[in-house]
Amino acid sequence: MPTSEPRRLLTAELLSIGTELTVGETRDTNAGEVARALTEAGVRVGRITALPDDLPVVTDAFAASLARSDLVISTGGLGPTPDDLTREAIAATCGETVEIDPAIEAWLRELWRRRDMPFPELNLKQAWRIPSSDALPNPNGTAPGWFVTRPDGRVIVALPGPPREMRPMWTDEVLPRLRGRGLGAAVASRTYRLAGIGESHVAELLGESLLRATNPVVATYARVEAVDVRISAVADGGASAEDLVETAATEVLGHVGRYVWATGDTTWSQAIGARLTHLGWTMAIVEIGTGGSLNALVGDTPWVRFDESIHPEAPAASAHGPAPDTDAEDETDDLERFATRARQLGGAEVGLAVRARPRTSDTAVWIAISTPHGARRIRRSVFLTGPMGMSRVALTAAAALLEVLREDGPAP
Repeated sequence: MPTSEPRRLLTAELLSIGTELTVGETRDTNAGEVARALTEAGVRVGRITALPDDLPVVTDAFAASLARSDLVISTGGLGPTPDDLTREAIAATCGETVEIDPAIEAWLRELWRRRDMPFPELNLKQAWRIPSSDALPNPNGTAPGWFVTRPDGRVIVALPGPPREMRPMWTDEVLPRLRGRGLGAAVASRTYRLAGIGESHVAELLGESLLRATNPVVATYARVEAVDVRISAVADGGASAEDLVETAATEVLGHVGRYVWATGDTTWSQAIGARLTHLGWTMAIVEIGTGGSLNALVGDTPWVRFDESIHPEAPAASAHGPAPDTDAEDETDDLERFATRARQLGGAEVGLAVRARPRTSDTAVWIAISTPHGARRIRRSVFLTGPMGMSRVALTAAAALLEVLREDGPAP
């Protein structure tokens, strides 16, 4: 029986069950979605484990997870076949015997009757329950989930593996029940997006003591388009989660604030577009030797009035005049002319011209930015060549553009 005052569910572990996961045949997306929802609810997810269809292994995992955490959530292993072992493992962990639920059996048999098909007795396994479990409806499949409450208030949730079945059951059935039991704690978070610096340098500037703190938690993430610093906290000792995040944010910005270009999940396109909109400007782009990487980063946006990508070995588009001197070490003079001409062709206030060229194992980048306030010339070198190098070229150009736009005109 559950305790009179339900245990607050503050810690969780996730078990992804299925040999197809451990041999790499199927990619697990369920665990990431559930972990994200739990984190947003103020629950600390301690482990995410993939397990094969092996009864002793799965049973041991449930027992160990339940001993460590308030909440254990599994996905997969609820099918009707002998290798679907989640129910058996939970029953063994709880020391209970499975029995057929008559209501679920009737529901299953009706599904087959409506199809005018014989009912496979093997499917009776999906009508199993243990006394401490509640069945969770599955409108998109034949595998009901389990919501198991232990005597000490800990909870086990078993969800089906197919995402089209897992998601609605998680959202419509499980989350409301968990919230009713006291899911998580008051939580707050903030993410800063950084450019022009690597993750290891960020970690060095922040320092070990800040990165090892447990509340608030400060963590770094190397993304494709940025290095993120995420600050998260739960209310503690009379201090609100928001206040704890604000205090840590002041310290974080003191170390790396000069590299921050956005917060949250803002993209480069969104940040540049917001600044151009604030200024009432549009822009035009010419990129040479980038493989169109800058266009791919910016996307189809209303504030780009002209966009041209030129192969490095092709003659320049006639609208731009003669090709630049490809033997020159500094090509920004030619690029400034390209940027200015692009502004004219697009009827835009900002012209951005970028040229990339491999230099041994890295890529040299020349950037020219023309605005109503003048022109800027920038030269950079980015790590690697090829597609990865081109992606870094686009990010470098976007960072340079955003910096110039923020220097031009009034602050937002």
